[in-house]
Amino acid sequence: MSNTKNTEEPQSAQKTRDPEGSDDLTDNSDRTERPGPMELLRLARGQLAELTGREVESVSSFEQNEEGWAFEVEVVELERVPDTMSLLASYRVQLDSEGRLTGYRRVRRYERGRADAHRPGGR
Repeated sequence: MSNTKNTEEPQSAQKTRDPEGSDDLTDNSDRTERPGPMELLRLARGQLAELTGREVESVSSFEQNEEGWAFEVEVVELERVPDTMSLLASYRVQLDSEGRLTGYRRVRRYERGRADAHRPGGR
């Protein structure tokens, strides 16, 4: 006969001691781990690559908004020789707060070797 308690409850739902060492018990079943910024970047890159068939070369911006997160990523659309003539595109990618892709769109295309022309007042 064993004196251990057999439970069907998953570990995440079991009670744990407060990290400060007090005798108060906390319930971990209500906690939902939200992905951090680096995990969100990985999720955005992977999901866009799966949808478009093109690997993300770099992430040029990201920000949190009311719906979740918005990223702007750079993708090689057409490789040319020399590489400075390759055609790239910037995509705006939206993820919800859990890291699921909710939308994307191409916002511009450009040759790798060309700098953006300065436009007063933004884009």
